[in-house]
Amino acid sequence: MSQKPKVLISDKLDPQAAAIFEERGCEVDVKPGMTPDELKAVIGEYDGLAIRSATKVTADILDAATNLKVVGRAGIGVDNVDIPYASGKGVVVMNTPFGNSITTAEHAIAMIMALARQIPAADRRTQAGEWPKSDFMGVEVTGKTLGLIGAGNIGSIVASRAQGLRMKVIAYDPFLTEDRAVELGIEKVDLDGLLARADFITLHTPLTDQTRNILGRENLAKTKKGVRIVNCARGGLIDEAALKDMLDSGHVAGAALDVFETEPAKESPLFGTPGFVSTPHLGASTTEAQVNVALQVAEQMSDYLVSGGVTNALNMPSLSAEEAPKLRPYMALAEKLGSLVGQLAHGNLTQISVEREGAAAQLNGKPITGAVLAGFMRRYSDTVNMVNAPYLAKERGLEVREIRNEREGAYSTLVRVGVGTSEGDRSVSGTLFGSDAPRLVEIFGVRVEANLDGHMLYVVNEDAPGFIGRIGSLLGEAGINIGNFNLGRREAGGEAVVLLSVDQPISPEIVARAEALEGVKTVIPLEF
Repeated sequence: MSQKPKVLISDKLDPQAAAIFEERGCEVDVKPGMTPDELKAVIGEYDGLAIRSATKVTADILDAATNLKVVGRAGIGVDNVDIPYASGKGVVVMNTPFGNSITTAEHAIAMIMALARQIPAADRRTQAGEWPKSDFMGVEVTGKTLGLIGAGNIGSIVASRAQGLRMKVIAYDPFLTEDRAVELGIEKVDLDGLLARADFITLHTPLTDQTRNILGRENLAKTKKGVRIVNCARGGLIDEAALKDMLDSGHVAGAALDVFETEPAKESPLFGTPGFVSTPHLGASTTEAQVNVALQVAEQMSDYLVSGGVTNALNMPSLSAEEAPKLRPYMALAEKLGSLVGQLAHGNLTQISVEREGAAAQLNGKPITGAVLAGFMRRYSDTVNMVNAPYLAKERGLEVREIRNEREGAYSTLVRVGVGTSEGDRSVSGTLFGSDAPRLVEIFGVRVEANLDGHMLYVVNEDAPGFIGRIGSLLGEAGINIGNFNLGRREAGGEAVVLLSVDQPISPEIVARAEALEGVKTVIPLEF
């Protein structure tokens, strides 16, 4: 019986998360509040690490995590995980981007209402013993225009809630299609159009080089006088100093921020500014959201550790738990083909191509390409897997091409792996027999059917009588038993290929003796 995957929960998560791990076949330890040194001392025991924001998954921790396969963040932000280093170590990093979507959207709506009716300031003064009724004249949101910067998952929920408040919703989002805008009942506009028309602006976009300070001084100056601005997305989307100036001048009537460029935000130019409302990054802080992200991270991590499903991974293609069983035999085939071409192709490698033909062309190609690279890159590293293989290939300047061909050839499903070398192009092809048994069917233009498994010997020789007897005798005299003998040739009397399966590794001495046989051109021992 195979050993259960072992998971560590190192931050405080809802107890149901541990129960899900156990129900799905994982062993789980719950140890919140560990110091970095304590975590470093035990992390080598675990296949999975479930965290929130407290645990810092640094290069130092990852170096000690010799068995780690996946880090799961219950929530969206992964600033506490060194993703590039994790990728280099072959560790999948996942988050749960949708578990707190409703909660964050509702917080944005709450901020809109707080600004519209100046609730925080009115509350402070009322509780201080005043009755400042005449000082607080609010505005209705009914009939006002809400401008969304970002209309993805959270933005679309805000749009729906705002429409329930009878607001008109416009949106700027380069990825929003016209069809999706119609479906949401919103108007797609450019950024300048949004800034000129919106009575309220809410931001729902990640922080990237393109979105940093998207509401900087220049764009804030383009906004409608009296605008009210809400940011529950990411700090850094708004120039806080410029926003303060706009509040002081009265051009911006109010602003509400749940996120800041520097957090924890112990100070900000906005603090104390009339018309400014703030909360300490509470967008995801509801009981329901914390339960949701805990359950989701447990489900995603256990799917990966138990069945190979990959959901919401930040450093490898998604692969649903439903897809994984169907793709698994293809990935096994792809990894073997990648390993084969990696062991056989010599010279300066410049590119690798992965072609899917027939039924294979209908499948998710990214995991298949990842498996090819994992097999191929083993010539460079003994710790390579599907996660770090693309990074290793990129480091070495290897161009990766993916080709999809829906037509069927001689086989109903086929994966072909080719490499460009300084000696020319080389390719190998394989198929599945019985839907799940990987089988080589072509090697460097020669048709050869073989199972790629264990210890093997690849021999290229002149097609002449007596060779099979000579190679068989050589191995027999060396005490090496032959499991399978697979033959192929380009043409009678031309170049032939022998692919032998043997019961033990082939030593350099045996390789040298085989190379000395009459008619032999190439001898390469293989391991799968």
